[in-house]
Amino acid sequence: MLFLLQGCSRSVTEIDLIMPVLPVDQAIATQIQELVDEESGFRINLVALPEEYASELDALESGYADIAFAPNNSRFRESIATIMPLYPSVLHIASYDDHDAASLEELLAGATVYAGPPGSSPRLLSEGIIDDLNFAPGVVTFMDVWDTSVARPDVIILYVPIDRKRIMNQAQLAGARLFSLGSPGDIGLGSAVDRAVLFNPSLRPFVIPVGTYGDLTAEPIVTLAVENILVARNDMEDTEAYDLFTEMLRLRPTLFSDRPELFQPLDEQIRQSNFIFGLHPGVVSYLERDEPTYIERYSGVAELLVTLLITSVSGLIAVKNIYRIRRKNRIDEFYLETIRIRDSVTVDTTTDELATAIEKIHALKNRAFVLLVDERLAADQSFQVFIDLARESIDQINELVTKQSS
Repeated sequence: MLFLLQGCSRSVTEIDLIMPVLPVDQAIATQIQELVDEESGFRINLVALPEEYASELDALESGYADIAFAPNNSRFRESIATIMPLYPSVLHIASYDDHDAASLEELLAGATVYAGPPGSSPRLLSEGIIDDLNFAPGVVTFMDVWDTSVARPDVIILYVPIDRKRIMNQAQLAGARLFSLGSPGDIGLGSAVDRAVLFNPSLRPFVIPVGTYGDLTAEPIVTLAVENILVARNDMEDTEAYDLFTEMLRLRPTLFSDRPELFQPLDEQIRQSNFIFGLHPGVVSYLERDEPTYIERYSGVAELLVTLLITSVSGLIAVKNIYRIRRKNRIDEFYLETIRIRDSVTVDTTTDELATAIEKIHALKNRAFVLLVDERLAADQSFQVFIDLARESIDQINELVTKQSS
């Protein structure tokens, strides 16, 4: 009997994920390892990047691991496929008060720049920016190590997810401020950001709201962002990629509950998204799972009733999925509105405006509960994430109220 039970139990597939370099990415990777349910058929192992490989993609391509994080502006590799987008990495251009400039050209001309080590994503992006500006060789000098005890760069270019605590606590950025590539109103009107996106379609405009990093962001910062994506080798079994995509969909609300600023609603048109690495066939199979097959479309008259029955069942499933997606999109709107209200206040905001912000968040919570009672929102983990986000946002605003009172 024990033998039969063991034979019926589902086997667990070991998946090796390369531990990323950045602390934010490492935290997300660790959460994925902890949250993956073995009932899904997976166990995630975090493996360090060996010194003999220059990048995670090199190690992945060689067969050292199964999956990895990668920015969507990496060099195309035929053997790599996309599983799903995760969260955006944002271009941060910082300069010190004694190196102010009115334009990016003026900022970089004759400057010493730190943009990460040679071959890194921010370094490659920075070199591309300088090439677009048509600077002569030697006009811009790169530092390979950011060590202010030896020499301080004029400009720092970071290419990281929004990480408020880490950026604000970075001692080397004391006395610096972020450089904006324009004003938010210029986006879509042929600005420098639009030009960058035109020549680099994997990039998108991104606005860092005022006060996000304290004094570093005394005004809204217009910059660029690119999606961090979860990638795998093309030779991963289609069924494994299908199940991995399904499991990552389940994890997303919990994965970003502690970092709501990283949460991005998953585009329903993911198949049309501009990924450097094409979607894995197993993921495509998941996305196309409700589409009728050739046989269902063109079966003979004798099979018509069976086809209609199958189509009806598929239709019911599709209606259920549409209803579920609509409820999910509604809670996404609550996430974004709460974050907008939270980020709209600063230490300079008046007490009345702070009170109004708190009232707006309370109103959002009340509205969410009404929709929940009406079954227009699902009583699932996504709803709990919103409640936690609202509570934390109110606590943050109350801290500002306390500071003003003292």
